[in-house]
Amino acid sequence: MLYHSMNMIVIFTVITVTLLIGIGARRNPLLALKELLRELLRSYKFLLVAAGMVSVLAFNKYEMTIERKMHLASDFTPFVFGLEGHFVRTVQELFVTPWLTPIIVFFYIYMLQSVLAASLGVYLLDQNRVMLYATCYAIILNYAIAIPFFLYYPVNEVWSYAPAGVRFVMLDVFPRFEQEYRPLSGLDNCFPSLHTAISVSTAILAWRSGNRRWAAIATLSASMIVFGIFYLGIHWLGDMIGGLLLAVLSTSVAVPLARRTLRGGEETLTLRQRATDAS
Repeated sequence: MLYHSMNMIVIFTVITVTLLIGIGARRNPLLALKELLRELLRSYKFLLVAAGMVSVLAFNKYEMTIERKMHLASDFTPFVFGLEGHFVRTVQELFVTPWLTPIIVFFYIYMLQSVLAASLGVYLLDQNRVMLYATCYAIILNYAIAIPFFLYYPVNEVWSYAPAGVRFVMLDVFPRFEQEYRPLSGLDNCFPSLHTAISVSTAILAWRSGNRRWAAIATLSASMIVFGIFYLGIHWLGDMIGGLLLAVLSTSVAVPLARRTLRGGEETLTLRQRATDAS
């Protein structure tokens, strides 16, 4: 039922986001919508930053169309396999089990976007505008840097490259993945791993926010997703390393950029007091 169609995925994602906001902020998650509208109305800066984030996400959606029109014939998959060998196959041989697969698929399909969206809600309810803006900037940077690699450094998913000897474990739980989910992501959009970059970015920002509860949730999610990209047979080791570096770069730029954006009195509500978080 969780993976019957994209409509069901959207519905359960909304449910997951709502639960995560409630747990992470320890407040009524519906208040996050009120705070979001208030922030959009009170700050033209946030409106511009949010519009930028939406724009880069929309551009990513059409990246595959642009790629097809460019008629690029490059394929760096054999080169990557020559460097890594059977690393991903070894991971599958060691860890793939029927009971673990549904858990990994849930984190890969649901938790990436859920933790990202919930981060915005948690920071709104925590009145942590620095991390709210930094999250938006980090997403913009992650996609803006990754998309050129997708276009000019195409690497196919591990399972699709026969010499790697890897199975696409996703299909055990989500048989219609190629029909329902594949249109959102190209088969050769592997390097860097955006699942790694975005999940690790949210975890880094969560730790910097001072909200330890939310940091623990984001870190657990990021750890499961990073492990899951190998478990499911999707990404190469190099993709993950590229994603980690991208996350460190994007968050390192995003936080000072957020502070600069909020300069001039708007940074009065910043980090949540640790004493409050610990209580």
